[in-house]
Amino acid sequence: MGERRRPVRPGVATANSAQPVELAGYVVSFVHYLQAECGMSRNTIAAYQTDLNQFSEWFREHGPTTLNEVSLATLTGHLQWLHERKLAASTIARHLVSIKMLFRFLVLEGILLESVADLMSSPKLWQHLPKVLSPEKVNQLIAAPCTDDRCPLRDRALLCLLYATGCRASEVSNLKLQDVHLDENYCRCLGKGNKERIVGLNPVARLAIEAYVDHERSQIVSRRAADWLFVTRRGTGLTRIMIWQLVKKYAARVGCSDQVSPHTLRHSFATHMLAGGAEIRALQELLGHANIATTQIYTHVEHSRLKAVHAKCHPRG
Repeated sequence: MGERRRPVRPGVATANSAQPVELAGYVVSFVHYLQAECGMSRNTIAAYQTDLNQFSEWFREHGPTTLNEVSLATLTGHLQWLHERKLAASTIARHLVSIKMLFRFLVLEGILLESVADLMSSPKLWQHLPKVLSPEKVNQLIAAPCTDDRCPLRDRALLCLLYATGCRASEVSNLKLQDVHLDENYCRCLGKGNKERIVGLNPVARLAIEAYVDHERSQIVSRRAADWLFVTRRGTGLTRIMIWQLVKKYAARVGCSDQVSPHTLRHSFATHMLAGGAEIRALQELLGHANIATTQIYTHVEHSRLKAVHAKCHPRG
């Protein structure tokens, strides 16, 4: 009879992992794997890397000396540490996803035989309704840039585009001039997972972009080459952080809540589209959601429209 094999415990590593482990090196290899083979966006990869860098720093001080000693207690200890730092449950859940992905990579590479992280369940999350601006407040926000600002036409075009398309700040920052087709009222953007989609431009956004391209952008790029649609005074593309700062600036000017961000305009776009009668499947395509469950959170605004339909159509409405 052949030699009887011992059952493998989750987290047991190969013989190579019996030496003291430095997780930071595995994190680097994992990030290279995501970049080369998984086709994830730069922002998603950066989020994984940030979470796992924190995990490796914690692991260096509080974790076991070898990978084959990693247990549920080890990972629970890290999640408890995150909880003590007053992080939101959604943030802790994201950290856990990052750790699970790393351990699956270690199994794929033959460094671990099984992943103990897969035995961890994500924390229960409350479904928070998104912050939404009223159409009137959106109009005030779009009108906020004035001649005292450095690039008022650019900033107004930026705000109009965010609200007209529901694009993410990262998607807008990556837009190039060739992606915008003003004559046909649409632009082509690259979303999560490098998925391309077409989004429409309403007349207000089209006119705002035309004014910016003709009168401000043309003066900036005449001095230096620039492919990006939205550029700084130096001719470089606006970054996601710059867009966030501009939205916060004008939101404060019109007295909006501190919680307003570029994503608030995305939420407002989706909510107002549904309230106006848009089909949820069409909205899913416009937002670039892979799962319709993500889009369904916006159906909470339908209550006001359904009440009006009920009052109009019911015999005793």
